Amino acid sequence: MVIKRLLDVFLSGIAVVLLAIPLLFIAVAIRLDSKGPALFRQERIGKDAQPFMIWKFRTMKQGAEAETTHIYIGADNPNITRIGYWLRRWALDELPQLLNVFKGDMSLVGPRPTLRYQVERYDERQKLRLQVKPGLTGWAQVNGRNKLNWSQRMEYDIWYVQHWSLRMDAKIMLLTPMAVLRRDFAYADDAAQDDIVRPV
Repeated sequence: MVIKRLLDVFLSGIAVVLLAIPLLFIAVAIRLDSKGPALFRQERIGKDAQPFMIWKFRTMKQGAEAETTHIYIGADNPNITRIGYWLRRWALDELPQLLNVFKGDMSLVGPRPTLRYQVERYDERQKLRLQVKPGLTGWAQVNGRNKLNWSQRMEYDIWYVQHWSLRMDAKIMLLTPMAVLRRDFAYADDAAQDDIVRPV
């Protein structure tokens, strides 16, 4: 785990420096495309159920969060901005989380961080995914990404926690570009629902 953390700091630091100009262009494009800030900040739950603030590029209209909680976001969701559609399609909206990785809230590889209300619905087995830091990419992401419902994601995440190794992390990072290129992985199926995300 010490080696994993050192790799997180080293690789995320290099990525932030190399991507600084593209990230700036994306931020400007977001501001020109719709009202609101370029970055979106939201509480997520990390390792050992500890909360932290995650950073993302804003992909929806300002104030859309109240309308999109408890639902899967499909490609035709009216709250998604023009720039936001492409950022989501290529997972570019997640790039600011490199700062979360560098800070130590997240790792490059691990289960994706979820919202507090979702974590409160975990059963004892599902809580296993909280034993490691959340990741920028993960085993669930390379095996279906947003195409998976939460029950499926949970199984992949739990499997990752139980079988973690540096070799596994390397494999996931190598598979991530191919998963991003898969168009059918980019957006969720609006019809898919389960107990983790459905309304109370």
